[in-house]
Amino acid sequence: MKIWEKNIPTDKLVETFTIGNDPEYDMVLAPYDVIGSLAHTKMLLKVGLLDSREHAAIEKSLKSIYQNIIAGNFKIDENVEDVHSQVEFLLIAELGEVGKKIHAGRSRNDQVLVDLRLMLREDIVEIIELKKTLFDLLITLAGKHKDDLLPGYTHLQAAMPSSFGLWFSAYAENMVDDLRVWQAAFEIINQNPLGSGAGYGTSLPLDRTLTTQLLGFKELNYNVVHAQMGRGRSELFMSFGLAATASTLSKLAMDVCLYNSENFAFIKLDPAFTTGSSIMPHKKNPDVFELVRGKCNVIGQLPGVISGAFGFLPSGYHRDFQLLKEQIFPAIAEIKSCLQIVTLALTNITINKNLLSDDKYKLIYSVEVVNSLVNEGVPFREAYRQVAESIASGTFTPDTIVKHTHEGSIGNLCLEQIHEKFAHSYGTFDFTFRDALSNL
Repeated sequence: MKIWEKNIPTDKLVETFTIGNDPEYDMVLAPYDVIGSLAHTKMLLKVGLLDSREHAAIEKSLKSIYQNIIAGNFKIDENVEDVHSQVEFLLIAELGEVGKKIHAGRSRNDQVLVDLRLMLREDIVEIIELKKTLFDLLITLAGKHKDDLLPGYTHLQAAMPSSFGLWFSAYAENMVDDLRVWQAAFEIINQNPLGSGAGYGTSLPLDRTLTTQLLGFKELNYNVVHAQMGRGRSELFMSFGLAATASTLSKLAMDVCLYNSENFAFIKLDPAFTTGSSIMPHKKNPDVFELVRGKCNVIGQLPGVISGAFGFLPSGYHRDFQLLKEQIFPAIAEIKSCLQIVTLALTNITINKNLLSDDKYKLIYSVEVVNSLVNEGVPFREAYRQVAESIASGTFTPDTIVKHTHEGSIGNLCLEQIHEKFAHSYGTFDFTFRDALSNL
């Protein structure tokens, strides 16, 4: 039975095709659907569409459903279309006519919108906390290994001296940029679409400001058509944050795979984070980081997939939006998993010291010799020519003392400043919505 059915039979193939995998993803939305309904019913009480007895009965039943969801005792029945319908059917089964009142002033369109916003908002908080843990580790590793030199590469050719401190802190500062993308996504998602109905509002006397406060949203999506346009856009801006984080993790994973290989041998992974070969007994493969790289490269394509799915649709709701759950929900779970495993693996990483003492790296000091001549007053191009000739003639003598002092260089990593940048961005997130939800 569908809540919209009008005694017109639905072909089973049509039903299977249109529902698809939606119930599976709706189970993820289930607790947020109840939270949204709790706020909606409080508002219905205030505007006089429920009396206190009706509200008390509905609230008690909703909280019981919520506890069953948290305990894993909730399911969407096979003949029920979605989580919104399942919750409403449970209310009607328990409360009869009173349960039928909950949907006043609401459409499944704004219902799923608010569910998604509540879920995505919580997911962003969880992702940000995981990023903070990884950021703190990277800053710690950068400080610990600030004096351990590392060959810097361009075009996969040894280029200039770098350091493990510079390498670790580069990814730490990259995560500051990621955080700023997440901040934009959070601001857009942290707006209340509830009350927009099917996209054109309602003649019922709703109090949308009240539900905004009850659900801890920063502000309203005022225009009801705009609120419905948020379907797809919420997922798109979420995907920007996911893609930014995925880009950082993918590049880090690629570096780790490269640096861990025998030909580079800059680092060693803990054996617990490698796998073996069925035929080659010596192999220790960096499968963990290869999978992080692969998963994150896929997530990096998400903005294009999502914008392609809804970007050419006119305003108003369209069933196409249902497909976005299949893209965004798994990606959220994957990025959390990748952040956790990268943090754990880097906690157990070993770096190889004295790498630049190998004679094969002596030419990476060529710029240091050029700069020494420049400091003595030799014009840069002349200094460059002299060093190039010494390299060509085999008479080059490296100056192995690295004298970098400017901000962000080997000798001045600016770890405190990078930490301050992260802390500032982290502090702009308003996590007080959790306080509001705890009072529902």
